[in-house]
Formats: sequence, structure tokens, C-alpha cells
Amino acid sequence: MKRTISILSVLSLAFVMTFATLARTASAQQPVAEKISKQQIKTLIATAKTPAEHQRIARYYQAQSQDYLAQAKEHEAMVAAYKANPNLVNDKNQASTISHCEYFVTTFKALAANSDELAALHERMASEAPEKLAPAGK
Repeated sequence: MKRTISILSVLSLAFVMTFATLARTASAQQPVAEKISKQQIKTLIATAKTPAEHQRIARYYQAQSQDYLAQAKEHEAMVAAYKANPNLVNDKNQASTISHCEYFVTTFKALAANSDELAALHERMASEAPEKLAPAGK
């Protein structure tokens, strides 16, 4: 009986993780954002002057935000799976495992909010930046 419950628990956790992955894949099928390396974004941030450059940075932060929200949802699904697992009800590790996942839910949501703020900042900078810069020395 205990073995059956263990197998069902593992299967339910696998189901939740599969669902979370499918949800993330479905959201990833939306228009793909340009991939920018960490070095490229650092350089772009240091040199951005035009609206197009600031829009590119804003899109980077918007993509970051979406990724962070997807990771928060994955951890929310794990919290639900751990709480639903009858084998873990009296397990001494359940509370710390749930706390671990809840910490990442909070952390990833905060990172998403920060990324949204940076995206909005660069969109504002894009609207305020001159369309074309005058050539140097003229």
C-alpha cells in the first residue's frame, strides 16, 4: 500500500511538472524575442543613444520578466504538488521544501517586477531620445 501511494505521489508530481513545462512552452510560442547575450546587453546599456537601441533594451527586459514569471509559476506548481502529496503530510522535510519553493516564487516575482520597471524606463528613454544623432563635429 505504501508503495502504491509513493508511486502515485511521484506520478502526480511528474504530472504537475509536465503541466508547468507545457504551459511555459505554450507561452514561449509567442513571438520570440531577440536573443541578446549578457555582454551585448551591457555594451548596449553603456552606449544606447537612439530610440531603437532603448527599445531593444526594453524588449530584453520584457523577455526577462516573462521568463521570471514562468519560473515563479513552476515553483507555485511545485508548492501545490508538495502540499497535495499525502506521503509528505507528516514528513519533516515538507515544510522546508515548501518554504524553498515559496521563496523562489517571491524572488522570481520580484525580479519580474524589477525587469518590468527597467523595460518601462527604457521605453521612456526611447521616446525622449533623438531619432538621429548629428554627426560629430558638425
